[in-house]
Amino acid sequence: MRDFHLPGRSATFATNGMCATSHPLAAKAAIDILQQGGNAMDAAIAGAVLLGICEPQMTGIGGDCFVLFTKPGEDQIHALNGSGRAPKAADAAALRAQGHATIPLNSAHAVTIPGAMDAFCQLSDDHGRLGLDTLLAPAIHYADQGIPVAPRVAHDWPTAGKMLQGHGLRHFMPSGTPPKPGEMFRAPGQAEVLRRIAKDGRAAFYEGEIAEDMLATLNAMGGAHRAEDFAAQRCDYTTPVSGAYKGANLVEHPPNGQGATAILLLNILKHFDIAAMDPFGAERVHIEAEATKLAYDARNRFIADPAHTTRLDHMLAPETAAKLAALIDPNKAMAAAKPLSEAVHRDTIYITVVDRDRMAVSLIYSIFHGFGSGIASEKFGILLQNRGAGFTLEEGHPNELAGGKRPMHTIIPGMLTEAGRVTTPFGVMGGSYQSTGHARFVSNLRDFGLGPQAAIDAPRAFADPTGLKLERGYGTDVAQALADKGHEVITDPDAIGGAQAIQIHASGVLEGGSDPRKDGCALGY
Repeated sequence: MRDFHLPGRSATFATNGMCATSHPLAAKAAIDILQQGGNAMDAAIAGAVLLGICEPQMTGIGGDCFVLFTKPGEDQIHALNGSGRAPKAADAAALRAQGHATIPLNSAHAVTIPGAMDAFCQLSDDHGRLGLDTLLAPAIHYADQGIPVAPRVAHDWPTAGKMLQGHGLRHFMPSGTPPKPGEMFRAPGQAEVLRRIAKDGRAAFYEGEIAEDMLATLNAMGGAHRAEDFAAQRCDYTTPVSGAYKGANLVEHPPNGQGATAILLLNILKHFDIAAMDPFGAERVHIEAEATKLAYDARNRFIADPAHTTRLDHMLAPETAAKLAALIDPNKAMAAAKPLSEAVHRDTIYITVVDRDRMAVSLIYSIFHGFGSGIASEKFGILLQNRGAGFTLEEGHPNELAGGKRPMHTIIPGMLTEAGRVTTPFGVMGGSYQSTGHARFVSNLRDFGLGPQAAIDAPRAFADPTGLKLERGYGTDVAQALADKGHEVITDPDAIGGAQAIQIHASGVLEGGSDPRKDGCALGY
């Protein structure tokens, strides 16, 4: 139990249904959908689309999503890949010939076809109850009427807003200055897009006037996108991957997401007595940092479009983890993994919903960097992701940019099972941090017996190519001990990531946790 003398957040408990996400209005919308007779899939879609209005720097209908879910009364976990592809005419050799070593972040070359809206339409048709007109109504309302900008969103806007350009500035920063907390943000163009989708389904987005609006903007900026690229976009049902850790089973979305990296990381950590360490001490941070460097090096080599990922079995094999664990020196830091082509980012939303039938949905939805590519369509203001920057231009690499290919993705939904029963849908936002965040969350639960809220609240560290980022929740003694081991310790002014989780107890009680690093909450009824 937490110390009630100190600032903090209690877990949320309920029995009928629950949502945990990063904005309270989206959590409320999801619960409203459940109370209208919708199921967890309906609620997750409604909340996710609204989050694109609540947190436009993080996500939107010009982005991608990945989903893990169960069906009512079942414990089998299903996966859906809602990520988009590079246009058929995309050409890594042409970009190399122009002198590019990486894909320019705010260029049309970085824009892949948005996949999330196709996924939401498919999931609503296959697994929802209420229909898109009901699910999109909350987002349409707030896009039309406006939404007060929340504190964390206002904090992110000045930095993320530097990516905005052309029509992106006009739609997302019309005054020329970032909004302050409580100021209103409106997106009437997106409201019209959602009204048309509610009426005519996915074709309203991927064909006709809306697609033409996106195409005209991209082509004017040198993009190779064509109408057939949008019309051909389709999501795919896939088979999850999983790995055991101390009585729990971590279930992840398969490539092109980086979920396998979290499993590899936990497989490495099994070789150390993490539970005997100080949960917030330097020894644990060091071992996790070293395991992260090794696991992310494997990620950067192997994770790519599913048709081009050929070493997944090797990545998940126990022997691979054992060999990597043997490389870790408990007293000395190694060099960081070679960076991927992506620039540092921490921009994503995550939502999880569990309903009265214990259908569970774990959904993550993003435009990649803050305000994505910064490019918005002229008429409707659809902000386009720059997920293509997740490709590499290295010739022959499995993740090399090519037409019709999906890039390596950092966004990953997660679920935990125990003895075959789904116990915890969860997700950790924060760009590349997400695999480390998944492993850290699972370790907090299994090694130290923390509940979901305490596991989320706990301080975070992340070893990336720039150094070892350390939240201020760690003491100066921990920072010094890590520096003594050779880490380049960085105290980042921004918190690391954000997490949401719902634990489904055997008693039937739902326990929700929501990250105080964000504006949201866990809400149940």
